[in-house]
Amino acid sequence: MCDADEALVEQSQRGDFAAFEVLIQKHQRMIHSLTFRMTGSMADAEDLAQEAFVRAYRSIADYRADCKFSTWLYRIAMNACLTWRERETMRGEVHRSWSEEQRIAADGEDAPSGEVLSDQLQAALLKLPAKQRAAIMLTMYDGMNHAEAAQVLNCSETTVSWRVFAAKRKLKRLLSRGGGQ
Repeated sequence: MCDADEALVEQSQRGDFAAFEVLIQKHQRMIHSLTFRMTGSMADAEDLAQEAFVRAYRSIADYRADCKFSTWLYRIAMNACLTWRERETMRGEVHRSWSEEQRIAADGEDAPSGEVLSDQLQAALLKLPAKQRAAIMLTMYDGMNHAEAAQVLNCSETTVSWRVFAAKRKLKRLLSRGGGQ
C-alpha cells in the first residue's frame, strides 16, 4: 500500500474503529459527491454514502493493497449506486405501470408528467444508463484516467472508453434538445 491512508487502513484492519472514523472523515466529501452526482438527490446520496462506508467497514479485513484505498472505497460506493439505480428503475417501472392501470381504470385522463429538474445537465446525466453515468462522473468530474476508472468500475479500460464516448454522445443529444427526453 503506497497511499497516505496506509497506517489508518492497517489500524482499521486490526479493529481500531477510531482509525476507520478518520478514514471516513477524510473521504466523506469525495464519496458523498459521487453518490449525489449518481442520484441527483441529497437524501439518497447521504443514504448511499453511509451504506458505502458501512460496506467498507465490514469488508476492511478483505482490503488488499493492490490499489489505493480511495479507489477501493470508490468501487464500493459506485457499486452501491449502481445497485440503487437498478432498484429505483424497477420501482419506477412498477409505479408507472400501476399509475397507468389506475389512469385507464379511472377516466382515461393523461397522467401528470412529474417534476421538471431545473438543472439541465443534472437532468441529462440522470437520463444516462447508470454505467455510462458512472464512467462520465469518474473521468470528467473526478479527474480519473481511464485506467483508474476501470479499477473502480471493475471493467477494462476499453469498456470505460466506450462508456465515456457513448455517454458524451447521449449528453450532447439530450442537451441540444434542452435536456428533453
